[in-house]
Amino acid sequence: MTVEMSKTFNLVNETDATLPRVAFRAIKDSVLGTKYSLSVIIVPPARMKKLNTIYRDKEKATDILSFPLSENEGEIYISPSEAKKEAKKFGRAYENFLAFLFIHGCVHLKGHDHGSTMESIETQIRKKFRI
Repeated sequence: MTVEMSKTFNLVNETDATLPRVAFRAIKDSVLGTKYSLSVIIVPPARMKKLNTIYRDKEKATDILSFPLSENEGEIYISPSEAKKEAKKFGRAYENFLAFLFIHGCVHLKGHDHGSTMESIETQIRKKFRI
């Protein structure tokens, strides 16, 4: 298990997967602000399926789930194996897609739902980080 911790950013890898270099903390700070406390948990497909079943009533693993805990705190769960499958579907390199997903999750935590406003914000952040 890999753990990276600070006052406002925690990354816990509960899998054997080696994560590509993604600017998780910098993206978090850009989207949510430096005072927002975020935990990113990297999980295997079985755990992701369980979370997706409990919280979204969908009995399958997914690539990312975002959970706001308060106005200034949240959690993002990522399944690397599911993200790799989705990256292929979108014709993106895994590292690029993982960053793309993370931006998407952060924008959800900011309070946005799918739509043109969310897409516009994501586009700005992707440009900033060359994703």
